Amino acid sequence: MVLEEISTSLIMWFSCALIPCLLIDAVAVLPAPQNLSVQSTNMKHVLTWSPVVVPEEIIHYSVEYQGEYESLYMSHIWIPSSWCSPTAGPECDITDDITATVPYNLRVRAVLGSQTSAWSTLKQPFNQNSTILTPPGMEVTQDGFHLVIKLEDLGPQFEYFVAYWRKESGAEEHVKMVMNGGVPVHLETMEPGSAYCVKAQTFVKAIGRHSAFSQAECVKVQGETLPLALALFAFVGFTLILVVVPLSVWKMGRLLRHACCPVVVLPDTLKITSSPQKLISCRREEVEVCAMAGLSSKELLGVFI
Repeated sequence: MVLEEISTSLIMWFSCALIPCLLIDAVAVLPAPQNLSVQSTNMKHVLTWSPVVVPEEIIHYSVEYQGEYESLYMSHIWIPSSWCSPTAGPECDITDDITATVPYNLRVRAVLGSQTSAWSTLKQPFNQNSTILTPPGMEVTQDGFHLVIKLEDLGPQFEYFVAYWRKESGAEEHVKMVMNGGVPVHLETMEPGSAYCVKAQTFVKAIGRHSAFSQAECVKVQGETLPLALALFAFVGFTLILVVVPLSVWKMGRLLRHACCPVVVLPDTLKITSSPQKLISCRREEVEVCAMAGLSSKELLGVFI
């Protein structure tokens, strides 16, 4: 009887001692993510890690961070990432979580159902002032004689310095600050027949750094030959209009006036140049002369007969 009680006690003790070990082994089955690193370009920060692989299972991940204040004064407090708690892929965009230029601690763990792995912590705290700044993309065009540039919009934290100059020996370089990208900006009025070059760099006030300048892009404006020809053509056309239109209107007016209200001109034979009394006397004498001429003709005819 005593031996049975001792055996039962030993079995219970052994079972109680084994259960925590089994639980620990069950938890440890899910490995922690490895190779944590932050890729940061133009103030866009992405935390990446090696994926945890469990056959026929989909692993999710939780991401948390600590700012400088939490690290120094409340080390036990970690804040879940706003976009990656949880996330299915082995990366997390932490740009919105990094709000100050201070060191941030970052950690990740794997999640499978009710199981979670141990936390893996970034070896060195991340500070956004280590981001890599690249030159902005730009589009240089001409609008008539205007030099115009449109810069890549990299976000509200970015400002841009644009340098431009006339492409000739000893030309002065001008610099203009552009506050926003994505909007066409007029730089200068170009001289005909000249080439102008442009380059740009970004500046981030929050970290006090700027990128290198981009490769220069040049455009050339055409000479004045074509505009002068067009101006001359326009002047000649305008002059012709000033002459032809009034002349045509005057001519049409005369034609319409003669068509509607013609002027009757008497021939010279119908015009009265003497007084009526004199005209009557003259006509009477002419009749008498004609009568006498007629009689004379008849007499002469009778003589011949």
